[in-house]
Amino acid sequence: MAFIRRRRLEQELYSKERFSLLLLNLEEYYFEQHTANHIINKGCRDERKIRGSLKICSKSIIFEPDENIQPIIKIPLRDCLSIKAPEDNEANNPFTREISGGISVVCNQGTTEHLFQLDVAGKVGDVVQTLHQLYRASCLDKMGDQAAMITAILQSRLARTSFDKNRFQSISETLNMECKAEMVTPLVTNPGHVCVTDANLYFQPLNGYPKPVVQITLQNVRRIYKRRHENHITEHTAESYMLQWQRGHLSNYEYLLHLNNLADRSCNDLSQYPVFPWIIADYSSSVLDLTKPETFRDLSKPIGALNKERLDRLLTRYQEMPEPKFMYGSHYSSPGYVLFYLVRVAPEYMLCLQNGKFDHADRTFNRNLEKLFGWCDRFQREFYENDASFLVNSLKLDLGKRQGGKTVEDVELPPWASGPDDFLQKSREALESQYVSEHLHEWIDIVFGYKQKGAEAVAAHNVFHPLTYEGGVDLNSIMDPNEKVALLTQILEFGQTPKQLFTVPHPQRILSKSSSRTSFHSVSITESPVSVHEESFEDLTEESITLAWNNIAKLKLDEQYKIHKEAITGIAVTSNGSSVFTTSQDSTLKMFSKESKTLQRSVSFSNMALSSCLILPGDTTVISSSWDNHIYFYSIAFGRRQDILMGHDDAVSKICWRDGRLYSASWDSTVKVWHCVPGETLSNKKHHFELLAELEHDVSVNTIDLNAANTVLASGTKEGTISIWDVTTATMLHQLSCHSGTVFEAAFSPDSRHLLSAGEDCCFKVIDVQTGMLISSVTADEPQRCFKWDGNTILSGSQSGELLIWDLLGGKVTERIRGHTGGVMSMWMNEQCNSVITGGEDKQIIFWKLQY
Repeated sequence: MAFIRRRRLEQELYSKERFSLLLLNLEEYYFEQHTANHIINKGCRDERKIRGSLKICSKSIIFEPDENIQPIIKIPLRDCLSIKAPEDNEANNPFTREISGGISVVCNQGTTEHLFQLDVAGKVGDVVQTLHQLYRASCLDKMGDQAAMITAILQSRLARTSFDKNRFQSISETLNMECKAEMVTPLVTNPGHVCVTDANLYFQPLNGYPKPVVQITLQNVRRIYKRRHENHITEHTAESYMLQWQRGHLSNYEYLLHLNNLADRSCNDLSQYPVFPWIIADYSSSVLDLTKPETFRDLSKPIGALNKERLDRLLTRYQEMPEPKFMYGSHYSSPGYVLFYLVRVAPEYMLCLQNGKFDHADRTFNRNLEKLFGWCDRFQREFYENDASFLVNSLKLDLGKRQGGKTVEDVELPPWASGPDDFLQKSREALESQYVSEHLHEWIDIVFGYKQKGAEAVAAHNVFHPLTYEGGVDLNSIMDPNEKVALLTQILEFGQTPKQLFTVPHPQRILSKSSSRTSFHSVSITESPVSVHEESFEDLTEESITLAWNNIAKLKLDEQYKIHKEAITGIAVTSNGSSVFTTSQDSTLKMFSKESKTLQRSVSFSNMALSSCLILPGDTTVISSSWDNHIYFYSIAFGRRQDILMGHDDAVSKICWRDGRLYSASWDSTVKVWHCVPGETLSNKKHHFELLAELEHDVSVNTIDLNAANTVLASGTKEGTISIWDVTTATMLHQLSCHSGTVFEAAFSPDSRHLLSAGEDCCFKVIDVQTGMLISSVTADEPQRCFKWDGNTILSGSQSGELLIWDLLGGKVTERIRGHTGGVMSMWMNEQCNSVITGGEDKQIIFWKLQY
């Protein structure tokens, strides 16, 4: 639990300190401190000197006695009648005291005088001058004017100071930058100087609190957050995390934590505290059944929209409200709500927020959670972690009594939880459950996604006050300081909506068939048509494929042959693996016998390059595409050209065959779908072609691929655009500008959920097919011309001739295998994924085998 863990470390480090920045008012700064005596009853027989520290703050004077039995004194500057040093005293001043190093402060609370004697008498003049400046600022009527004057004093002090380089850990450290900064902790900020070297990050507080210099080793920096109030952060990406979560490499909790980090949510900022979903709806059953959908809330709606009567009232108010309209008058993430849950472990923060008092007992976090469900839309990360201290009143705080007379102690838990630890454990299990995994993307759409703002937010009944949204107001454009301070205070206290990470629907998590079967269907063994010891052929094939990809790094060069005069552009293999057909830029189609290791045929259809080839089912016909705008059909049995399809106005770049249909991509900016009846079935031995669809593009199409169901086609163009088409209706589903330069290859994952593309810009891009969202980008050192992948791992052929094995989720190369002496232009892989053939610019084909 980050908030509680950090707080405990602070308590251990500063256990002797009674003073805290939480004693200051909102937006108040602590400037300096001086060792001093507080003199009580000066000149009387019972005169006393209380040793301590005098602290000068922007809106108050605070004296912290060394003895814990003495109370801390806080004097608001606004309440002061006079602040004088002995040399300033007039003869007739009743508060005149001849005392070296003394400062007299008279406040209007019964005309009380406080007399402080500094240890260093020479500093009295400077201290009094500072107090007079701050006093004048505190007496200004408008908050904006006060803030402007205090800021000017603060900036002047910062400008007169700089980081003390003697604080470096090593004399060999190199200074990279120094600037003014603020250290942000919950509810308070502390100004000072930041210094970054080649080894450490240093922060030197202007006031020397909590210590003269805070040092952080750069190696220990885990994440850098952007704190935004007036700053508008535009860059945002959750690509790699989304892909890892979709494929089960990140838990729901881990993914939500990453999204909060990307949205700059931090436990150090209570107005931007991490947000997690409230997912459980059952708080009355004795057993929490995570297999029942009714156990969970509807994650596709905000809590406020779950109850129809409440929603109707909200909609009525919303429709009658003048602009700017909003549905919810309170925000789900604000300092008040955060501390509502954490009052038992962070009481000092609640006391700071509520002017030294706890909230009314009936409003304290103590009620049964079922009563809370319905008005609070979000949980905090603490509910899904392993520290239950925030549910237990271990500090024995006096939180008051409820109307029924019952003292507020520990949080009341639902019947299905045996205790606080069990409650957290079951909450975490619920977060990782099948139901939540299936629907979490809907909640992400509302909180971090496309339903957060605009018309989609209105339709989803998810509209909050405009000030809570990033960019909702430009504070820099507001010239009136009073208006600016008022708005900033409202933003800080009201809370802030997370930064929007997604502007299109978030893809759903990919769940295994086994997990979905066991969660909701629970088929017994006796009902299963397959024996316990029996596995289907499909299961065995899947296992062999998984085994192959897990060992893909053990791919070894088996044989290589130079069979063409130019680069090899396409490879096709007969079903029994005995014959390999290749196309080349030398305009020939060649047939190589794997068994005899000899070149058996060489055919030339024209004097222009061939771009790709495939073998029709039955191993009777090879189809080749050509830069001469034609597609050639070659009969293996008869050894001659069988037919020509003249279907394009420019070079044909790629062809695919599925279920009696031919798909052809061309530089004429089209992809065409043909229905073909093979020539062997007709008396004239010619193919019959019927154009079924023509998919228009703006520029030349370089590559295509179809999903496993043959319903969705992806195309990549010479200008880097990826288009996803519904081939059943010939309509475009999504179009993305993914690459800068030609898309060399695009291929669906085996489950058809994702599309991977490789481009001239040296990048791999992963697109979620359902939503059209770009969810991952990996950059290589050089262009990757061709590839095969299983959804997680990529085997690619590089421009330099190496085969590279990529961990897509980690975004890195895990193995490099030397092969060709020029670019790898084409790649074939068998169904079991344990045999690979590559063709290169070096005019060779190389046979690769897995050696387990």
